[in-house]
Amino acid sequence: TENVWLSENYVRGYNARPGRFVKISITDTGVGMDEYTMSRIFDPFFTTKEIGRGTGLGLASAYGIIRNHGGFITVYSERDKGSTFNIYLPASESEVTQDTGPPPSALKKGSETVLIVDDEDVVLKVAIKMLEELGYKVYSAESGMQALEVFKKNKEEIDLVILDMIMPGMGGAEVFEAIKSEKPDVKILLSSGYSINGKAQDILRRGCDGFIQKPFDLGGLSHKLREIIEAKRPSRPS
Repeated sequence: TENVWLSENYVRGYNARPGRFVKISITDTGVGMDEYTMSRIFDPFFTTKEIGRGTGLGLASAYGIIRNHGGFITVYSERDKGSTFNIYLPASESEVTQDTGPPPSALKKGSETVLIVDDEDVVLKVAIKMLEELGYKVYSAESGMQALEVFKKNKEEIDLVILDMIMPGMGGAEVFEAIKSEKPDVKILLSSGYSINGKAQDILRRGCDGFIQKPFDLGGLSHKLREIIEAKRPSRPS
């Protein structure tokens, strides 16, 4: 890790602003990548893993988060020698203060039942722990199809669904429509490592109740859940 200054000429090709950046370099000594693989590694669902060993969303999600923070990634790789990923994030000029996290009194807890849907195992496990700490009863699903099965079986008690926007197979938009057809008044919170623009905006316009950016923290999640659960839906004209 190091601090670097990048000129306008250097960042122009990455659609970033010149200035001071924090550079994080990650190098492995693996098999490396050919040009075709390098050209597609940030595409959602592209993977070199065997079927059933992963969705290929890890690098795509990382790329989306870094871009949302005004940064970019460069990649250098040689076959049979390994790869180097250089992550550039704009350096903050603000004074650094220690973040101790929200005090327990600042957390907004609940007792409702929540279905959390995410195809990334680590994200799912962390989210389940957060929800349980906040007092919610939790159901979980690792795919769109599994989410529908769980929801249909328990829809009478599920108050809110936290729905990952981008998943292989049955994606967030399709799951949203299917769940709403089963229970129109259920609250749905869309979750994504990408920004709220684009596909997320389309789902929100179709009646989704809110959006939360991944990765989210306990305090942010607690407030967003109460905001959505306690919000009154606009009354329909008689």
